[in-house]
Amino acid sequence: MEKLNGEERAATMAKINDACENWGFFELINHSIPHEFMDNLERLAKEHYKKCMEQRFKELVASKALEGAKAEVNDMDWESTFHVRHLPQSNISEIPDLEDEYRKVIKEFALKLEKLAEELLDLLCENLGLEKGYLKKAFYGSKGPTFGTKVSNYPPCPQPELIKGLRAHTDAGGIILLFQDHKVSGLQLLKDGQWIDVPPMRHSIVINLGDQLEVITNGKYKSVLHRVIAQTDGNRMSIASFYNPGSDAVIYPAPALVEKETEEKNVYPKFVFEDYMKLYAGLKFQAKEPRFEVMKSMEANVKLDPIATA
Repeated sequence: MEKLNGEERAATMAKINDACENWGFFELINHSIPHEFMDNLERLAKEHYKKCMEQRFKELVASKALEGAKAEVNDMDWESTFHVRHLPQSNISEIPDLEDEYRKVIKEFALKLEKLAEELLDLLCENLGLEKGYLKKAFYGSKGPTFGTKVSNYPPCPQPELIKGLRAHTDAGGIILLFQDHKVSGLQLLKDGQWIDVPPMRHSIVINLGDQLEVITNGKYKSVLHRVIAQTDGNRMSIASFYNPGSDAVIYPAPALVEKETEEKNVYPKFVFEDYMKLYAGLKFQAKEPRFEVMKSMEANVKLDPIATA
């Protein structure tokens, strides 16, 4: 990201645009979050898993008889997770079993990522020819964006060919910022019909785009299918933070990105973000296009306010 401040800015912006148009993913380095801070967070996350989550996961595996599975398991994932909400109101004080230092570091990390997410949204605006602040405003709703973190561990799995760490899906929300294990791999994205590894890179933040950005950009940028492959050895850490629209934000293609003559045939719907999330909850591991179709059929009920960016 430091290249955005010099003569390589245009080339770097072009790289970001290519990633958004053709991959849906990119890895950021030199993002200004200190390496020591990230190392400390990784240490705390791994210690917390060992102390508070590992035994619970083993009990779950035993209760579902997953170790001895004979056929592919399609209704659950080989992962151990907890969720923290930061915005509109934090619930971190309610999460049990977190040491004070870990709680404090998660909060600090969320503030750094919120700032980074908003910087990235403005870079996307610049590449899309939208006015600065458009995407942030589009996400805003009446109470600001929704922002939360999913902390996951993917323990060693004896039969990775039968169960995924996380089944293939696109992300429902806006922009996702992932701090992943720098040693144990597993994340893959679908590109031209092939599953491609998103390699661990120390101190990087992996960015991917959710369904809402596909709708707002009228399909210029796409949310991309991704999954986590379970591994036979190594415990993979994943700290994914989701900068999403507010629950009552109305999402629709930016008028500047809708060509006038295709307006009638526009494939992307207008909807309230919360309604999309209710639908997604039951259909996460299915294709996104039918979700867009359902939202389109409900469109008549959506009141549209223009997005003011002043």
